[in-house]
Amino acid sequence: MSFVSTGEMTRKARQEGYAVPAFNAENLEMAQAIIQAASREGSPVILQTTLPTARYWGMDEAVAVTASLAQEAPVPVALHLDHSNSFDEVMRAARAGYTSLMFDGSAMPYEENLRLTGRVVEAVRPMGLTVEAELGRVGGKEDSAAAPKAALTDPEEARAFAEETGVGLFAPAIGTAHGFYKGEPRLDFALLGEIRRLVSVPLVLHGGSGLPDGMIRRAIGLGIAKVNFATELRAAMTAAVWETMEGDREVIDPKKYLGRGREAVERLCVEKIRLCGSNGRA
Repeated sequence: MSFVSTGEMTRKARQEGYAVPAFNAENLEMAQAIIQAASREGSPVILQTTLPTARYWGMDEAVAVTASLAQEAPVPVALHLDHSNSFDEVMRAARAGYTSLMFDGSAMPYEENLRLTGRVVEAVRPMGLTVEAELGRVGGKEDSAAAPKAALTDPEEARAFAEETGVGLFAPAIGTAHGFYKGEPRLDFALLGEIRRLVSVPLVLHGGSGLPDGMIRRAIGLGIAKVNFATELRAAMTAAVWETMEGDREVIDPKKYLGRGREAVERLCVEKIRLCGSNGRA
């Protein structure tokens, strides 16, 4: 089927008490693995690229490849631009064919984040696209960019921000981090529950890689409708490629080692789909 809206997917997930997994793809093999896993499990799925990945592929090429895969899939697939703080780049992705966009002004002063996020929402509303935004700051590292020091989201600010900007997805900072965790993750579930009570749009959990399963399930139970996974997929792909090449130093066919990487990513995506409870929800 053709691309669908993340807003449509996540509103259904919020109503029914599960989350849609959002997987970052770096190349063709990872995109294939993500959509194959979703098709196998009967799950809606969000395929994401960061801005550096979109530049690496070529934004138009990223859309063309993933749209072709989505067209053949028996499940709903959305294409999401993850973490961009550039109005021009977000608009370029919208014109290229992404079905949802994250404008990340979380490192900006509140008023600037509010103004620019609202501008993005207004600009893409006639195109029927969903905008995701973040308030507070998720720690760690997103792609090649180190995030500022983490800062938790204020619930009342979250309510006002979501209402004034008109975003379709909201990512609160509750203690998660991008990349693998350096120590034991500590999430503020009481804060999440309060944000869920005040914010009417679906909520997004960033920093899903490396979180214990129980924490993810608890977050979903408190209203998270989209969970982002990136670093674990990269690690699975890389480990499988290394294992293949170290096992056979004569291998020169990229299909052999990248194919093994694709299999590893697909297995991991199946695990995360089941963890999110989205299997059988397509």
